[in-house]
Amino acid sequence: MTTGRILIVDDDRALCETLGIGLRRRRFEVESRASVGEAIDALAGGDFDAVVTDLNMGGSTGIDLCVRIVARWPDVPVLVLTAFGSMETAVQAIRAGAYDFINKPVELDVLGIAVDRAVRNKRLHEEVKRLRDEAGRAPTRPSDLVGDSDAVKRVVDLIARVADAEVTVLVTGESGTGKELVARALHARSRRSGKPFVAVNCAAVPEGLLESELFGHARGAFTDAKEARVGLFQQASGGTLFLDEIGDMPMPLQPKLLRVLQERTVRPVGTSQEVPVDVRIVCATNRDLSALIAQQQFRQDLYYRIAEVTVQVPAVRERAGGAVLLAHAMLRRHASQAGRSKRGFTEDALAAIDAYAWPGNVREIENKVKAALIMADGPLVTAADLGLAAGEGGAPLFTLKDARARAELGAVRQALQICDGQITRAAEMLGITRPTLYELMDRYKLRRPAP
Repeated sequence: MTTGRILIVDDDRALCETLGIGLRRRRFEVESRASVGEAIDALAGGDFDAVVTDLNMGGSTGIDLCVRIVARWPDVPVLVLTAFGSMETAVQAIRAGAYDFINKPVELDVLGIAVDRAVRNKRLHEEVKRLRDEAGRAPTRPSDLVGDSDAVKRVVDLIARVADAEVTVLVTGESGTGKELVARALHARSRRSGKPFVAVNCAAVPEGLLESELFGHARGAFTDAKEARVGLFQQASGGTLFLDEIGDMPMPLQPKLLRVLQERTVRPVGTSQEVPVDVRIVCATNRDLSALIAQQQFRQDLYYRIAEVTVQVPAVRERAGGAVLLAHAMLRRHASQAGRSKRGFTEDALAAIDAYAWPGNVREIENKVKAALIMADGPLVTAADLGLAAGEGGAPLFTLKDARARAELGAVRQALQICDGQITRAAEMLGITRPTLYELMDRYKLRRPAP
């Protein structure tokens, strides 16, 4: 069984044969091409796990090939061979999107190790993509609730359990965690999914207009009410009404909302007529409602009515591996929308993302990634592009030894995050044994992510 399919690109046939012998010893399937054009044709017609290319070839360079591969096949790692092992050459290769660079004369063992790690890193990223795609396909999981932590699992489980139940749900969590996404997932999984989902931010509507916004009004009910208006309760008929920032609802309006929830009728402003409504209520807040009740800023009886079931959405820092996976998801989404070819993040960026507390949660990650897409010069986003301080071990890399160590550290850290600290699963994902993984964890002073 082969361990991967490798394309060697060099106009020196003898060197291609020598490199091929070394890689076949490691059970790689190897093909070779003599030019950039031939290499592009081969990649277009086949599935390769990595490309090894010489820097200097007649009429074109390995840098040109690297740029073209990153643009069309961003998941395929490129290793550049060069007889000019200068810092400038290394920087040029890395900026072009090269995964690694190797000095000539090439030691076959060194090449084999580098290619093996490149292939494993590619498969690790494929596994990340697969997990993200599964999460996106799962109808109970909001797309930004990434991670396998217990906190995320509890949210997903609660959504599945209560989506079809006719109970009022209160979604709590810090600002930017994705509370509206949870509400939309509840609606999508319910029997009401074919009906409207209507959302309103109770803190964004002036107090004098919120009652009319929710319940509607009759013509002439107040100044500028030139015609009757149907309120959001009626607009959401048969579906779901999402009351965001419920903790900021004015006190005079709270008993009226309580009555609607109890009687299932609304009275438009300026009328005495009760209008029946059939709507499921989901509320959300980032405030401590218990503290507001103690301060007499929120009615306790309303709290009991809206919190028949409470869903606590975890902050990003509470999701094992969540920040890195979210950043990858945001990069892929917004790079595609912006028409920018971005392959991923540098190791210093991954370390910075992992180390940062993300007080703004998902919204902050999205904003920083969108800004980084504008700031980044090369195909890889750096910590500086994100506006973050470089994380642990985030210094620039120019030696092959450091580059390999950084790639190894990044792969192990990411595998542990994806697998939620499960050593057996992480070792299988990396293609190594459990003892080897423990040895790498000791070497890089890594601990299992806290569940």
